[in-house]
Amino acid sequence: MVTMDTDLHIRRAVHPTERIVNGRLVRLMEGYAREVRVGQPVLVAVLTAASVVGLPVRMARALLSAGGGARRRFKELKKGPEFLVTPVRLRDAANRLLEVELHGHLPQSALHPGDHLQLTLRPQRDDDLPPRIERIVNLTTGQLLTPRTATVWSHLGPPLLLQAALGALLVLGVASCSVLT
Repeated sequence: MVTMDTDLHIRRAVHPTERIVNGRLVRLMEGYAREVRVGQPVLVAVLTAASVVGLPVRMARALLSAGGGARRRFKELKKGPEFLVTPVRLRDAANRLLEVELHGHLPQSALHPGDHLQLTLRPQRDDDLPPRIERIVNLTTGQLLTPRTATVWSHLGPPLLLQAALGALLVLGVASCSVLT
């Protein structure tokens, strides 16, 4: 008969609830990709406004026999951009093992095990996920680090957003002229 030792206590990483956490970096875990969701109403609004300007441009290109650039399809745009998620483990002053998430990329030389960090955290929409890091102050090196991730707007891209803005202005201009006359 085998008896289990109930005196063994495995320390599990906990998710901190504080906004600002100080601790020593234990480990950067293996990162993985997570997708940003693109809301269909936002995408439909942007594409509709962009098509107001895009249709006359496509007609002009067809008349002039100039080939147009490759356009991304609705399905491609709906599938959001992916960003890197790296689970981070650190120990606070109470010797608790804390787990948080780093979204985006940082220089490889920015964080090393044992560095004393001050993290500004933000809770995520899913309560089961650890909070994500908004800002890192590496107190060991004096560096201020802000991870950057892909957003819906960076995924759609400046050309499409500019075209949508021009389309929205054109529709507003036509609507205001029709109201005034």
